[in-house]
Amino acid sequence: MARTLRIGTRASQLALWQANWVKSELEKRYPDLTVTLTKIKTQGDKILDVPLAMVGGKGLFVKEIQEAMLRNEIDIAVHSMKDVPTFFPEGTALRCITEREDCRDIVILRPGVTSWRELPQGARIGTSALRRKAQLLHIRPDLQMIDIRGNVQTRINKLTEENLDAVILAAAGMKRLGFESQIGEYLSTDVSLPAIGQGALGLESRIDDDVTNDLIDFFNHPETAWAVRAERAFLKRLEGGCQVPIACYGTVAGDQLELTGLVADCEGVHCLKKTLTSHVDACEATGASLADDLLIMGAGPILNEVYGTETFNPGKEEV
Repeated sequence: MARTLRIGTRASQLALWQANWVKSELEKRYPDLTVTLTKIKTQGDKILDVPLAMVGGKGLFVKEIQEAMLRNEIDIAVHSMKDVPTFFPEGTALRCITEREDCRDIVILRPGVTSWRELPQGARIGTSALRRKAQLLHIRPDLQMIDIRGNVQTRINKLTEENLDAVILAAAGMKRLGFESQIGEYLSTDVSLPAIGQGALGLESRIDDDVTNDLIDFFNHPETAWAVRAERAFLKRLEGGCQVPIACYGTVAGDQLELTGLVADCEGVHCLKKTLTSHVDACEATGASLADDLLIMGAGPILNEVYGTETFNPGKEEV
């Protein structure tokens, strides 16, 4: 019997690419299924005049989409996993985590420069992410970090419009939108540990919608799901009152998980990092344990102090 499945998505260029990819995969698998997109403007899309790190609240890029699902206006939501808070409204849940695209951060450099390390003293770097700022400042405290907002193309344009020396973005978004040729340098995860869930998509649905859940379960990629679940458990353990950059990245080989977590202050002066390994079945326990280890190492005072007016927001967009 033919039916329609409604996807809720933000209207940004990258969000629409992601939603259309899910739509295409569903249509290939179920030729009789009609799939539609519903564009929803979130609070994060409406706040354009201040850095998102200064905006209070969680789930800035998902809340309105979740509310539409609870009103039965959509059947599933497609999210960038790094935008998704660790909690969900009663009645919905994260059903699937897709195979991860390249998780790394990348740098777009001004002409004539081949590496961000070659930039002159006081070089101006465009990024909206506290996580990226802190890790680069830890290596190069001389850099000037300039807040930039907007979609991928807008941020690329800031390089010349705002006379920047470099702009930092996520490799996944660049590749998905066809901007790979503009990447000047990939940052290793040793230099810039990715955001929680970076490069993966999450499909959210109503818990009691068995028909829809059966349709979308094929999207779940176990290796990515184990890694991202561990990363999110790390974030959840540290989330209460955290006001600073946090990063976590997991990789899976066979049945083994390797998980690295980081907590830093906004200036990159104090940068705490540790790696744990475990069986994938213990992914969430490993994430929580890694968070506890960083607290023992001294993350508590960092988490409890506000640096300037910037705050860490789980559910804050990084492009």
